Formats: sequence, C-alpha cells, structure tokens
Amino acid sequence: MQLSLDATRVKKEEAACTEKPKVDSRPPLYEETRAEQMRGGDSSEEDEEEQKEPPPEPTRFGWVQGVMIRCMLNIWGVILYLRLPWITAQAGIGLTWVIILLSSCITGITGLSTSAISTNGKVKRGGTYFLISRSLGPELGGSIGLIFAFANAVAVAMHTVGFAETVTDLMYEHGAVMVDRINDIRIIGIITVTCLLGISMAGMAWESKAQIVFFLVIMVSFVSYIVGTIIPASPQKQAKGLFSYKAEIFATNFVPGWRGPEGSFFGMFSIFFPSATGILAGANISGDLKNPTVAIPRGTLMAIFWTTISYLIISATTGACVLRDASGLLNDTLSPSSAGQDCVGLACRYGWDFTECITNNTCTYGISNYYQSMSLVSAFAPLITAGIFGATLSSALACLVSAPKVFQCLCQDQLYPFIGVFGKGYGKNDEPLRGYLLTYIIAACFILIAELNTIAPIISNFFLCSYALINFSCFHASITNSPGWRPSFRFYSKWLSLLGSVICVVIMFLLTWWAALIAFGVVFLLLGYTLYKKPAVNWGSSVQASSYNMALSQCVGLNHVEDHVKNYRPQCLVLTGPPSSRPALVDLATCFTKDLSLMICGNIVTDGPPASVADKASGDSHVSWLNQRRVRSFYRGVVARELRSGVNVLLQGAGLGRMTPNVLLMGFKKDRCSDSPQAAHNYIATLHDAFDLQFGVCILRLEDGLDVSVSSQSHVVSGLDGGQESINTVSASSRFQTTNTSSFPVEAAPQRSTLFQKKQGKRTIDVYWLSDDGGLTLLLPYLLTRRKRWARCKVRVFVGGDADKREAQREEVLALIKKFRLGFHDVEVLPDIYQNPQPGSVHQFENMVDRFRLDSNPKQDSDSGPPRQQEEPWMITDQELERNKAKSLRQIRLHEVLQDYSREAALIVITMPVGMRGVCPNTLYLAWLDFLSHDLRPPVLLVRGNQENVLTFYCQ
Repeated sequence: MQLSLDATRVKKEEAACTEKPKVDSRPPLYEETRAEQMRGGDSSEEDEEEQKEPPPEPTRFGWVQGVMIRCMLNIWGVILYLRLPWITAQAGIGLTWVIILLSSCITGITGLSTSAISTNGKVKRGGTYFLISRSLGPELGGSIGLIFAFANAVAVAMHTVGFAETVTDLMYEHGAVMVDRINDIRIIGIITVTCLLGISMAGMAWESKAQIVFFLVIMVSFVSYIVGTIIPASPQKQAKGLFSYKAEIFATNFVPGWRGPEGSFFGMFSIFFPSATGILAGANISGDLKNPTVAIPRGTLMAIFWTTISYLIISATTGACVLRDASGLLNDTLSPSSAGQDCVGLACRYGWDFTECITNNTCTYGISNYYQSMSLVSAFAPLITAGIFGATLSSALACLVSAPKVFQCLCQDQLYPFIGVFGKGYGKNDEPLRGYLLTYIIAACFILIAELNTIAPIISNFFLCSYALINFSCFHASITNSPGWRPSFRFYSKWLSLLGSVICVVIMFLLTWWAALIAFGVVFLLLGYTLYKKPAVNWGSSVQASSYNMALSQCVGLNHVEDHVKNYRPQCLVLTGPPSSRPALVDLATCFTKDLSLMICGNIVTDGPPASVADKASGDSHVSWLNQRRVRSFYRGVVARELRSGVNVLLQGAGLGRMTPNVLLMGFKKDRCSDSPQAAHNYIATLHDAFDLQFGVCILRLEDGLDVSVSSQSHVVSGLDGGQESINTVSASSRFQTTNTSSFPVEAAPQRSTLFQKKQGKRTIDVYWLSDDGGLTLLLPYLLTRRKRWARCKVRVFVGGDADKREAQREEVLALIKKFRLGFHDVEVLPDIYQNPQPGSVHQFENMVDRFRLDSNPKQDSDSGPPRQQEEPWMITDQELERNKAKSLRQIRLHEVLQDYSREAALIVITMPVGMRGVCPNTLYLAWLDFLSHDLRPPVLLVRGNQENVLTFYCQ
C-alpha cells in the first residue's frame, strides 16, 4: 500500500467524520425571546410565578457576627471563669501573663497565617481543613482535617463539663445532690449537650442568635466583675480572701506558688492553652460567611486582640484582690490579744487569721482552692454564673457547629473510605445533620470522664498540631515562590510562620510527650494512607510547587556534574506511539529504567486534521495510562510530516540538560513485506540517524508483534511495529468525540498484561555477545535480572570462537565478565557460528530480498533515463549483494544457531549487526535484522551500543 494514497484516503474519511453541523451564531437570548413571542402572554404569567417563588437564600454572616463574636465566644470558654484565677495562684501574675502572651503569640501568628491563606483565593466551606488541604495538598490536609474535627468534638465535651461543674457547685451550695459529684456532672453534661445538639440542628440562623445572647451575657458579667474589684469587700468576702486592690496582695501573688502534681509552668500552660484555641471558629464556618477573604482576617485578629486584653486584665485584677488561701469563716478574725505574733499569711495585716487552714492545707477559699473566685469578686455573683453559662455554652455550641462542617467538607472530598455518608447536607444551608450526630456521640463519650483538668490537655496537642500545620502551610506556600501565591493580606512573614510552627511542635512535646507522639502518629498514619491511595484531586498545592522547584534545582545542578562510566545509566527513549498500544515495549523499558534512570515514551503524529493531530499528540490521557500501570516515565508527543523527521525531533529535543536519553528502544518493523519500500528505507535511515547522534539502539521483536491496538486505520506513526495499518488506537468516531471535548480519551485504554510482567521462573536469558559495542549488550541483561520477575533466570553468554581454542576463549570471557562483576557464570563458545548456512536458509533469504533487487538489464537502464537507483535508493544491486554476501551468510547462519540453542529461552539478546551507510542498502540491512529474528518463540532484543564504554572494572 502506498503511503501517499493511504494518507489522502484517510484525510477524506476524517474530514467527513469531523465535519460539524452548522450552529446558529445568534446568542441564546435571541432564541429565548423568539420562543416567548410565539407563546404570547403565557410568558408574563410564568414570570410572575417565578417572582412569587424565589429560591431560598442561605444565611450569610459578616465579619463581626460571623467571625469576631464567634471567635471571642469560643476563646472565652470555661477556662476563663473556672481556671484562670487558679492558674494565677499557681504560676503567679508574672508567669500567668507569660502563659497568656505565649498562647496569644502562637494564636496571633496562626491568625496571621490563616489570614494570608484565606485571602489567596476564594474560600469555600470546610474552614481549617479547606485552608490546609488546598495549600499543602490532600495528604496533610486530610490528616489534619480529621484531627481538627475530632479535637473540636472533644472541645464540646470540655466546655460542657465546665458548665456542668458550675451547675453542680450551685446545687451543692443549696444542698441539692442527685447521686454524687462526678455522676451529677455526667448527667448534667449529657442533658446539656443534647440541648445544644437541638439548637445546632435547627440551623445556623438560630445558632447565631443564641451566640449573640451569650455574648451580651458575658459582657454584662465582665462589667459586674470589674465593679466588684473596685467596691469595698464585705466581711463575708474578706473571710473568703477578697480585700479589693492591695499592693501587698499583688506583690505576693506576682510570684509562683506551685502546688500539687500539676504545679509547673507547662502543666498550667496545657490547661490554659485550650482557652486560646477558638481563633478558628470563624474560619470553620467559611461557607456561611458573606466574604470570607475579608471576614476571616479582620474578625480573627480582632478577636485575638480583645480576648488577650481581657485575660491579662482578669488575671492581674484577681491577683491584686484575692489571697491564695482563706478559710471562709467569719470567726477567723485576728484577736487584739494575739497581736499577730503567731499569725501566718498576708491576711494578718488586714485583721484576719487563716493560720490553721494554711498550716493544715485545709483552706477551702482563696484563688488556690476556690474555682469560683470570679463569682466571689463580682458585684453580683449570679451574673458571673450567667457568664460562665454563656461562655461554656457558646464555646460548646461553636465547637459543635465547627466539627461537623469541617468533617463534612473532608467527607465530600472522598479522601478516606467509609466516611462519605457524613458528607450529605440538608436544607438551604447544606447542614451536616449526620455530622452533628457523630460529634454528639464523641462529645458524650468524653463527657463521661467528667474531669475538666483531664480533658483539657487531651485536646491541647490536637489544636497545637493544627496550628503548626497552618503556620507551616503559610511558610511553605511563601518559600516556594509560586506565582499563584498572591494573598491580599500582606501583614505576615514566612519566617514568623515557620517560627510559630516550630514553637507549636516544641510545646506539644513539652506539654505531654506521649500525647504529642500519638498526635503525630495519627497524622503520619493518615498521611501514609493518602500517599498510598493517591486520591484523584488536583488543588494546586504548595507541595506541587515545591516539587517543581526541587526538580528544577536538581536538574540544573547536574550541569556541574561530568559524566563517568561508573554512573552510566541507560536512559531510554521508547518509540511506543500511544503507550497503551505497545504495552510490551513499555514494560521492557520499565525493567531497565524503573527506580534507576530516565524513560521517555515518544509518540509521532504524522497526518490528520489539525485539531485531531494536536489532540493525539497531547499527553494527558497517555500519562494517565502510564500512571495507572505504575510506570515511571515521561511522555512526549510531536507532530511531524513523516516518521523519520519526527524521530529526529525526539532524538535531539527530548530530555532536559543531563537528563537526556542515550538509548533508543523501538519495535521491529514486521510488516516490511507488505509496506512500501520507502517506509522500509526510512526505518533503517532512522537507525542510522540514532547512531549518528551517539545513541545506543535496541529493537524488540515478539512472535505475535507488539501492537495491541484494534483500529483499522491510522495516521499516527506511533511506533515502528505493525506498519501504517495497525498503529493507531483511536477510531474515527472516538477521534471526533475527543477532538470536541478534551484531550482525555473517551474510554480509558485497557491495561493489558504482557510477558514482561510475568514471573519467568528458572528459565534462561541467552545473550549473544558477538562484538564489542561498549558493553550495552551485557549491561541490559544484568539490569533485567535485578527485577524480581527475572531474578531466578540464568544468563547464558554465547560468543564466537575457534574450535581448537574453545576452552581458553571461554576462560578469557569468564575472567572479563568477572572483572565487570556482572555475576554471569555460564559462557559458551560457538565455533560453528562461522560455518556456512543450510542451502534452504539461503534460498529463503534470497526470496526475502527479491522484491528489492534492481534489474541489471543494461537496455532497460539506458532507456529509463536517470539511474533507477538514484530515484529508488532502497533497491539492491547485484554488486551490493555480492559485496555484503559474507555478512548476509553470517546472519543466516546465526539464525540457525538461535533455533538450535535458544528455542526455550525467556529472552534472547543479540548484538545487532551494523550495515555501513553507503555500503549496505537499507533494505538489505532490514532483511538481515528480519531474517535473524524471525520464527523465534522467545522475544528477541537486538542491541547495539554507541561504542561508548558503559562497563568498567576500575574504581576511578
């Protein structure tokens, strides 16, 4: 079949297939208007009905109500009212301020990082998980999303237990007891979290209104507290340790007074830090904000500032007004007769004697013993109780809302199995009702612990881990210098973010080292799972940008490294066409290059409509096929006028710097008898081009051929096996669809199994080392035996030699192979390789080349004008045939030797003969290769190095 006729015919067919119907260029509005005019008055009635029933708009919040108030309420939690005075007594005012400022420093840096990330594009629902996953990728984002959702669920329990503690204390003051203190806390906690669940499931509008009420209650309680520090203390309050502002009390309480097993700086820090972790409450409902990129930075930073000020004021005022120890008894006044000689404690200066309880450690009041010290200080104690209720319930409610929304986004991304059921939303706000129920169950389990000081440290490490990754996300996105990192919030520093991340990790281990190990263990476990599964998502993460930077840096760095024979690697350019059409060629190259060197699959598109040609050369679908097959290879498609020019483009242009191919691997042209002589001539010319460019060349031939494509027509010269009628893998109809949709195939190419993927067992790899080509013929079988599938195969090396020197030559070759450390121990010398072949084989070869023989009739030559050989350079003259007769007979004889020795081999590797350009016609050279490798059951790999040494037995 002639190439030109085939190309013209298929061009017409593709033109017919890709012809599109005429499309009206008028805008859709014109068509809709025409339709409405035809319907007449019906359209106005429908418009009125549409206006009457507008779609419901989901509730959206601004930066004050949606972020600042929500964050402040979540920060002002149970720790503020029930533990801050106690922490002040333990650590002293000075170290308490250090704890507050250190916590605020961490949250402030995290707030800056959050602001930067949230302003680098549109933020959707998912809050913290969304920010981290879209910045660092699904691997770290997914793991921290699970941890953060779980931490918020546990925080619900912490705040609810704080509320239950307060209610229980009030009950005990009035003599009301249900069971005992622990069980009373459990009962009240479960009832409370159940009520909060009902508010949450009612919708965000109700939850937001409840938060505003809680905020107003807390502000009123703060006013009551400040007023209480100013007004003079009554005797009842003095008996409990309150004396209003006193310099001596401030000085005494300024220094630490550690008590109990938790009496240490980091012990107090672990209890206090959860009270500063509410900074992400606004970001966690990012899907419910009007403008998240404005609301999150402004509301978060303002909330951090005002809550930090409030913590500093409350710790200082409490420490300046209340003693550490007091009995609460009105009779413990200092009698005039004693004159304070035996009185112990600062209360002696104010007429009170708490010596007995201080000495016996039985004091029940004072900031070291009484958790309700803020109620004691307040001008109206019930307001502080209301504030505790508001703070604890608002924080619990915020966490109860945050956890399901973060978890819902994670479930919808489908990164982990078995959790997708929780991604379903309900109502106009897409509420995660199933997530609410799951959070409720987790919170109820932790409420059963009923001990606030036990629950608080548990979640400290989880929140610190989340903050560490948020800060690292900001640092990593900045350090990669990606053009896509353009946050509108400029008041951040990548080094400050890195410092914040390091501080978070250090504090995690200083707080509770075993809990930190558990947190990191969970992160790495989930990270490993995600890396293994490789979810099909592409979010443009900073990890991708970092990978590009590192790859670019390493490639540029290779320019300073000179080549050395010890570091030689076969870097293969594989002419596969669409890789799915020649899987055996891909698998063989993978055996040589996987985890070792470069592999590039080349595809040359030579004909077709412009859109179809560009689509076939695109690499998305082919790279996807390679990834599914777990082949570590690049793909390069080029468009060229003919096969040879396309191969030249790949030979000279494929690769980058030192990462360039040095071995050309291609399929054998098995259809040379049916294809045009010009195609056979170009095939061998391609080999000569590769030799000229200092490439080693490998040709693979299988008994059944390499091409597994099913299409009957082609204009894609995708390889060199199967000719022009069995190369393309895309039918006419699928080409039409692909051209008009995307570069991805309509149906994924099948993953066909090949013999190079199967275990070969105890078979042989027969290597016919017939000439010195630099050692490539020996190196490739050695690399093959390093793979598990080929490891049990024995390599047999065959060399030519003389019958009388057979043993000496064998020992010589064995010694050379031993120096090269290849591990081949079976060497056989073949003296009969130089014998004359059988006449039948010679006759078969002559029949093979007859169609390329040039008629030597001088009369025809004189009548035909210019010499025919100049017009048809692939033709073989009698003189050329005679000149190359010895080499021809040798290839014929070598084929007979292969039939005798290697019928049952797993693979035959032969040193490829070389036909000199200008001496051996290309068609004669192709006939050598064809006859040498035909009718053999095992795969045949013809190998020829570029005379560059690839093996050495020297150390330098």
